[in-house]
Amino acid sequence: MVNEVRIYIEGGGESQNTKAALRRGFSSFFKELVQVANSKKIKWNITLCGSRNNAFRDFKNALEAHPNAFIILLVDSEAPVKLKQRPWEHLKSRDNWDSPAGVDETHCYLMVQAMEAWFIADIDTLKFFYGQGFKENAIPKNTNVEMIEKDLLERSLEAASRDTKSKGEYKKIKHASKLLEILDVDKVRKASSECDRIFTTLTELMEQGN
Repeated sequence: MVNEVRIYIEGGGESQNTKAALRRGFSSFFKELVQVANSKKIKWNITLCGSRNNAFRDFKNALEAHPNAFIILLVDSEAPVKLKQRPWEHLKSRDNWDSPAGVDETHCYLMVQAMEAWFIADIDTLKFFYGQGFKENAIPKNTNVEMIEKDLLERSLEAASRDTKSKGEYKKIKHASKLLEILDVDKVRKASSECDRIFTTLTELMEQGN
């Protein structure tokens, strides 16, 4: 039985204010899961950890500190994920991170290849958010956003938003939390299989857990 879900996420910088803002963004993006948790009286907690190494450290510490909770790690893949390669396998090959004992793939999820892929999955929201001057043609047209190279993700968002009047050039710390709050989750799930896996797996887990 699952009584508590705790998610440890890469991002938010070093400031408590920026971490709090990004936590609000993720809470809004995951509102469907939060609603399931509330309906099942399951505690729900999101922690923004700053660097990816800090996220992995906090995840491992939480496994010991909260043995009765379901602990989740969510980090950027930072690189392409090979076909049929599982998240822990990817993190072992890229970061030399070993999966902690007793932990399987349901505890680990990747933003492939970075958080910006989720933004690019929803062009309509980007156009609405940035408004006049947004250059849609600067955004890669690949409908499988997980195939877009990490370095191209941020560069294309910067190029598309550079001449916008109200928001200006894309800045992760400044814009990411606000974008997460208004993204069309269904569009992101269709464009990112890893994002879809988070929602599918956690919904099933919580529905069965009580």
